[in-house]
Amino acid sequence: MNAFKAFKAGVPIQWSPNLYITLVRGIPGTRRLHRRTLEVLRLGKCNRTVMRWNTPTVRGMLQQVKRLVVIETEEMYKARKQKEENHRALRPPLVITHLPAFMTGSF
Repeated sequence: MNAFKAFKAGVPIQWSPNLYITLVRGIPGTRRLHRRTLEVLRLGKCNRTVMRWNTPTVRGMLQQVKRLVVIETEEMYKARKQKEENHRALRPPLVITHLPAFMTGSF
């Protein structure tokens, strides 16, 4: 389950000292207070991830912009990155041999 689906499903997350915050919604059209909060969190563009300590101040800021961001624990972030890395890994090449019909024995 990716982080966004886990967030939407309300899956309980273990406490973590670090939070990984990803901006998943666009900034244009948001309130000025929300834009300033994202600026303080250093989230300037979509799909950017930052790591912040899990403090009451940061959690309060995230509560304001919770519809714009996805919050992951360190464990969830590492699992997502590992899955993406495995997806991008080199695969063995597909080898196709074109043999004439009389050599394969089927006519």
